[in-house]
Amino acid sequence: MRKNSLSIVMSGVIAVVIMLWGMPAFAWQGGDSTRYVLVIHGGAGTIVKEQMTPEKEKAYRKGLQDALAAGNAILKKGGNALDAVEAAVKVMEDNPLFNAGKGAVFTNEGKNEMDAAIMNGSNLQAGSVAGVTTIKNPITAARAVMEKSEHVMMTGKGAEQFAAKSGCSIVPTSYFYTEERWKGLQRARQLDSAKTRLDHDSVHVLLKQPGNRDYKYGTVGAVALDTKGNLAAATSTGGMTNKKYGRIGDAPIIGAGTYANNKTCAISCTGWGEFFIRLVMAKSVSDRIELAGETLQQATNEMIMKQLSALGGDGGLIAVDKQGNIAMPFNTKGMYRGYIKASGETAIDIYIN
Repeated sequence: MRKNSLSIVMSGVIAVVIMLWGMPAFAWQGGDSTRYVLVIHGGAGTIVKEQMTPEKEKAYRKGLQDALAAGNAILKKGGNALDAVEAAVKVMEDNPLFNAGKGAVFTNEGKNEMDAAIMNGSNLQAGSVAGVTTIKNPITAARAVMEKSEHVMMTGKGAEQFAAKSGCSIVPTSYFYTEERWKGLQRARQLDSAKTRLDHDSVHVLLKQPGNRDYKYGTVGAVALDTKGNLAAATSTGGMTNKKYGRIGDAPIIGAGTYANNKTCAISCTGWGEFFIRLVMAKSVSDRIELAGETLQQATNEMIMKQLSALGGDGGLIAVDKQGNIAMPFNTKGMYRGYIKASGETAIDIYIN
């Protein structure tokens, strides 16, 4: 009897060993330590290669590389997607080359008004700020709204007061001044004093402008999938050059310019915000995946290349789905973009493929 019992136990052990041996490494509940993805963008617009100097192109590529490195350092250690996208966006907010934070464009009144949003795909929590003028890193303030308040969006002075109480870095408005952005406002005023110029300018408007026709520079954003399978998205922008009346675009609007859901994907948009708002761009991509069974590529191409273009809007987006697939469609001449994977595979590009 004892021999039979021992045989049964040994048979059970062998069966368990065989079962575990055949399981994929990522099947454990904690996630896959060998799989993560970070994707970033620095804006989409009429980026004409012939008008870009080698020095400026090198600077933009370095800016994108620095942002990828900041987010990758977190994901590589098993950190969460939320921390990674915030870190990547902060690097671009601190870089005057990009239209966010330090590099924000000027409004018609000669001010810098910034918007930002962040979203956690694991629980659908989100936070955003809009029309802020003294917060050094609006993306950090957006995260504070998400984690330290019962609200989703705060604007203007109230958002700034909350950010200060939440420990965000507050700076004088002069911090955001850059000579290039100021000159850009003057050119915009001269070209058309009655119309606002978009930082996502369409080709027919940009053709009026001599020299480098790239007025996009851009809304910046990041999306990530971490080793635990969680998704997150973050977007930050200075909005339109020469904008008036407190205009707010799609970036801080959850579901329009920013969205993340572990069931589907994480998305950050860049482009002519009014059109992205009308299309509820980011949420529409997610819905097409969840409800229509489309792939990430199918959903993003449909929304950017077909529906956005049909309305006369322009821009692009970056996205990563729950399997780690990447999409970066845009219908403009170029988009500052890049990604890095757990394998070390990295790509950075600006112009249209």
